[in-house]
Amino acid sequence: MTDMYREPRVSEAKLTAYPHEERGQENGRAHDPVKFLQATEQRARERQVAYETVRILRKDVIECYRKEGVNHYDKCRDVCEKYYNVVIKKDVGQVHPDWADKAKHDGW
Repeated sequence: MTDMYREPRVSEAKLTAYPHEERGQENGRAHDPVKFLQATEQRARERQVAYETVRILRKDVIECYRKEGVNHYDKCRDVCEKYYNVVIKKDVGQVHPDWADKAKHDGW
């Protein structure tokens, strides 16, 4: 936790989203393999963003608890609610594409 006193850093990189491509019906092959791989990479990036968001929110909760001490029940309520609302979401708030068959891709 040595970086808790530093200013928050924000990346200026902008990644464009790739269009979603599912596997085809025949033999499980993709209609366009390049688009399928790009869509797979996009989902992996979205998953990593969701995990890092949870990590940052958890760090904020820990920092608030340490800063407020015995008053953390009153002072850290909004930070804890923000963390809780993200954690209880399916796949911790990961953005999913519009699947053709939603039951087939439940969770990933």
